Amino acid sequence: MRVTITPDILLRAYAVGVFPMSEGADDPGLFWVDPDIRGIIPLDGFHVPRRLARTVRQDIYDIRTDTAFDAVIAGCASAREGRGDTWINARIRALYGDLFRMGHVHTIEAWSGGELVGGLYGVALGRVFFGESMFHTSTDASKVALVHLVARLIAGGYQLLDTQFQTEHLSQFGTSEVERKVYQQMLSLALDHGEADWQAAGYSMAGHDALALIAAHAIRQA
Repeated sequence: MRVTITPDILLRAYAVGVFPMSEGADDPGLFWVDPDIRGIIPLDGFHVPRRLARTVRQDIYDIRTDTAFDAVIAGCASAREGRGDTWINARIRALYGDLFRMGHVHTIEAWSGGELVGGLYGVALGRVFFGESMFHTSTDASKVALVHLVARLIAGGYQLLDTQFQTEHLSQFGTSEVERKVYQQMLSLALDHGEADWQAAGYSMAGHDALALIAAHAIRQA
């Protein structure tokens, strides 16, 4: 019997470490994924490359949060040079749109000249942020968004940033891989410690403030 995936079922799946994907944008189906090896970014070990740190400090992008979910997920789903079609289909867009309106999906957006040029989105549950996808049409826009995401998670008391898989792109930021059993323990601890506060950092923050938060957190946890 086919089970209809609802936003509530989706949240329950995330709570046990499972997430949905599709075979492609034109495939209407979804399947559940529970990786043997999980990618995470330790919030106390997030690495900002020196050149990227300069870009973040310059505030060349206007960083906003939760103002353009539809545009962000459309950007993440678009085919681009070096990357073909993605797993984001119509059902994914609808489900995560519902979660966005429920306050469980958030975006970090990079704007330039009034145009959205990069960003990311993910699911927030307890003290966990499950990163879903990112995109950019301007140099380093998604990377700057990621730096601001980590700073916001630190400010809000999040404990776990799940990237689902390790990738070459993410490895430069200190992503590590953990076995499913270890991930499940980390997930359980982060879900048992109450709710984090996405808005603790306010609507936006300057680049130097984001970098200072990240640096201070690393020192405190050392």
